[in-house]
Amino acid sequence: MQLTPEELISEFHDAVMELYFARKRIAVLEAENAELRARLEAAEQRTGTETAA
Repeated sequence: MQLTPEELISEFHDAVMELYFARKRIAVLEAENAELRARLEAAEQRTGTETAA
């Protein structure tokens, strides 16, 4: 299958847009992951403090 120049440009544009939105989603997931890790660490510290006391 051979694409015309216009079709190639359209395919490239679609791929760029998919990458753009994937990167945005990755940033959201990384932020969510960092928040969950912080909450887990805080919970572990509370549990460790209660156990030690």
